[in-house]
Amino acid sequence: MREIVLDTETTGLDPQKGDRLVEIGCVELVNLIATGKTWHRYFNPQRDMPDGAFQVHGLSEEFLADKPLFAQESDEFLAFVGDAQLVIHNAEFDMRFLNAELARIGKPLLDMARVTDTLALARRRFPGMPNNLDALSARLGVDTSKRSKHGALIDAEILADVYAELTGKRQTALGLASVVQAAVQVGTARRSEPLPSRLTEAERAAHAAFIAEMGATALWRQYLDT
Repeated sequence: MREIVLDTETTGLDPQKGDRLVEIGCVELVNLIATGKTWHRYFNPQRDMPDGAFQVHGLSEEFLADKPLFAQESDEFLAFVGDAQLVIHNAEFDMRFLNAELARIGKPLLDMARVTDTLALARRRFPGMPNNLDALSARLGVDTSKRSKHGALIDAEILADVYAELTGKRQTALGLASVVQAAVQVGTARRSEPLPSRLTEAERAAHAAFIAEMGATALWRQYLDT
């Protein structure tokens, strides 16, 4: 099963009030295992960067000024995502921004039905507890040492590990892969040398005599000398 773990950074909290997308990070999973394929872009939001947002992700107006517009990268983004299931933490937030950007350029919107919200999963598993990405990472033993500020790609990579631990499916997938690999190895094993025959000379002679009695057309005759 192909899934895309996705995270975004923005200029604020509400696309309906003019806030824009400034970063997308995607990590591809197949059967809960990261394939190494990622998709990551920064975007010029064509507006200022509020200080509150800057303190979260550290992306300044100056840094984003020469980055492409979302419209220029949208086809590549949609091609990478394809029809895969999307895995997003607090998915409603990211999906509102993604769909606002897609609507702005006349592209088809992403359906919430194809989204797995890890925040909803976490709330079911850990009711009444903090379930932000930092809290979940600490609780589930996921390493976040590479992260100093929020960033879409690094957060997507962390979320991929959190998702696997949260669902418990990674161990199942790895276990199944080991069983399949062992079965393949057993099924394709070959001896370096054939085992010696257990037939005695008397048994060989009796067998040859039996075949001889079957007449000259017996198909077994071709194997008498093997």
